Amino acid sequence: MQIESLKVFCDLAETKSFTKAAQINSVTQSAVSQTISALERRFKSLLIERSKKNFRLTPEGEVFYDYSKRILQTCDALFSKLQEIEDVISGNIRVATVYSIGLHVLPPYVTTFLKRYPTVNVHVEYKRDNQVYENVLGNVVDLGLVAYPTRDPRLEVVSLRTDKLVLICHPQHLFADKKSVKVKALSGQKFINFEKDIPTCKALEKIFKEHRVTVDQVMQFDNIETVKRAVEIDSGVAIVPQETVTQEVAKQTLAAVELENGAYSRPLAVIYKKNKVLSPAIKQFIAMLKGPA
Repeated sequence: MQIESLKVFCDLAETKSFTKAAQINSVTQSAVSQTISALERRFKSLLIERSKKNFRLTPEGEVFYDYSKRILQTCDALFSKLQEIEDVISGNIRVATVYSIGLHVLPPYVTTFLKRYPTVNVHVEYKRDNQVYENVLGNVVDLGLVAYPTRDPRLEVVSLRTDKLVLICHPQHLFADKKSVKVKALSGQKFINFEKDIPTCKALEKIFKEHRVTVDQVMQFDNIETVKRAVEIDSGVAIVPQETVTQEVAKQTLAAVELENGAYSRPLAVIYKKNKVLSPAIKQFIAMLKGPA
């Protein structure tokens, strides 16, 4: 029996998906099934109840998962400690990030990190907010990058920084030449928002409620790039992180105006599963994310 077999089993138990377990371990679904069957033969116990509708560990499977997880954590800690002793920074880092952070905040950090540690492979995937949390909790990725982090007893949350929120509009809009705009001035304005389950949407709704402002919400999108494109064709105004519109402002396809003298911002954070053993590479990556780009 190999350690890799225990990892495949734990990944399957946590994701409840043969497809995802195969993806995490870079093998086929058939290989995952064969690994589970081999473990069941080796320990003469049924570990998983196979059903088309439900995935469930048997009582034996629950015990097997608990002990396998301990073994894997011990192996990870051992490997990490040996790397620290040898002062080695190498390996793989799997990151899931929301689009706005992945496209506009993360790139310079990854570039700097890879120049400093060329033997580390950083794999970045762009996901919706809820998918980032699912991937972290399911061990599909090592780290997640999110805005407005949700507290969860299963997760560690490391605060990184805040992004100033600004109002964006078409360059010919009546707000475009203003230095600052009060939130109350948005009442009745055509507004491009994020979809309801996006944390930034929830934060904006809270701001509007505090100021008793009702906007004319004409469109909702699940990513910041589409929001910007809608504002560029003058479909309405929007509120976005300032860092995400630097190129459009420079090209004068969008105008960015401060809100209440820069009073609003969104917090950014890195999340990872509690009790996860962080390799030296992951520790260095998190440390870099906490500093300037």
